[in-house]
Amino acid sequence: MENSKIYVGLDVGTTSIKVIVAESINKQLNVIGVGSARSNGLSRGTIVDIDQAVTAIQQAVQQAEQKANIEINRVVAGIPANQLQIEECQGMIAVSDQSKEITGQDVQDVASAALVRNLPPEREILNILPQSFTVDGFDGIKDPRGMMGVRLEMNGILFTAPKTMIHNLKKCIEKAGLTLSQLVVNPLALGKLALSDGEQDFGAIVVDLGGGQSTAAVIHDHQLKFTAIDQEGGDHMTKDISVVLNTSIENAEKAKRDYGNADSLAASEEQIPIEVVGQALPVQVTEKKLAEIIEARTMQIFDRLKAELDKVHAFDMPGGVIMTGGVTALPGIVDLAKEIFNCPVKLYIPDQMGLRHPSFAQGLSLINYIANLSEVDWLVQGALGNVAQTELDQTVTKSTMKPQATTKEVPSKKTKPKNQSKNAFEGLKNFFSNFFE
Repeated sequence: MENSKIYVGLDVGTTSIKVIVAESINKQLNVIGVGSARSNGLSRGTIVDIDQAVTAIQQAVQQAEQKANIEINRVVAGIPANQLQIEECQGMIAVSDQSKEITGQDVQDVASAALVRNLPPEREILNILPQSFTVDGFDGIKDPRGMMGVRLEMNGILFTAPKTMIHNLKKCIEKAGLTLSQLVVNPLALGKLALSDGEQDFGAIVVDLGGGQSTAAVIHDHQLKFTAIDQEGGDHMTKDISVVLNTSIENAEKAKRDYGNADSLAASEEQIPIEVVGQALPVQVTEKKLAEIIEARTMQIFDRLKAELDKVHAFDMPGGVIMTGGVTALPGIVDLAKEIFNCPVKLYIPDQMGLRHPSFAQGLSLINYIANLSEVDWLVQGALGNVAQTELDQTVTKSTMKPQATTKEVPSKKTKPKNQSKNAFEGLKNFFSNFFE
């Protein structure tokens, strides 16, 4: 179909691994398949067993393939903000073209210049985002291609992460038989999806409550400015229920999902049956007692995130807090967050059919992020080498091709048009060979 493309997002979470397949038609995303599998080999958002993680990824991919009725070969994967560092970067080059017209290759070259820096051996550059370009002193340019200039500069945002974490995720995707199109910082993609344009501009906080950890991200001026990680999430609430009520993890998880409430004041005194270890018959526990266990852990998470956000004065921004993630499905969690954060709080739930649960927000955000990247973004990403070569080739070719003027000449010999055509073809072939090298 014309102007259509298939995108596959891979969300490797601590609790579950989700694969979402969407078709983009004229920049409109339509979800056509979803796969989900229980996570194995992950702890607090980090891969600790590659083989188990690979098996879970393959299971989720297989489900998505069956529902979408396509074969999945390439994915866009998200990476958590664990030990993420955000810094500004600048690059400057002289325009290489003899006509001094800026091309896509110049954009990629200035991005490469911005990447030149000394990093500790344990860290790796994860992503680079262009903020603006400057051509011969004229700044604030978003796309310099086609402009005339001698000097090209770029200001951008650089993200670095632990090399081990990046390598392990890439290794899992490779062993699962998939090609990685691009790695995306999870809170960056989530902010683009969950926040309105005004919230991204004036500033807001995105809180992602997952199973293994909780993440708070500050988005301002359409950029990710700060992240805070708390190494506790929904799984810790389940363990608390298991320990306090002396029941198995499976029963505790079932009780949390069926009867859980994050606000003990809103919970009822209704009795619920809990299977207790060592008891032949289920023990009756009130919903209020269950809610008190969940509330205590949730407040602890919110308090720690608030302490980190207060350090950067994040609550001074007018956008408030937007929460998402699987844990936010608990009733009463928004009211508790309003009490702790003391600011406006709302819940984000995807509105696509089949994805109307906050746990699917992260996977959907990866597709939304990659589908809305501009050609300039792709060229800058290509300087990293984290972009699939086919994606980069299409973008570079499209951005560097110039319309050729057609002239009609009368050849003096019959063999001349053939030689001219052959020489032109050889020259074009050599140009592209040298270009991609």
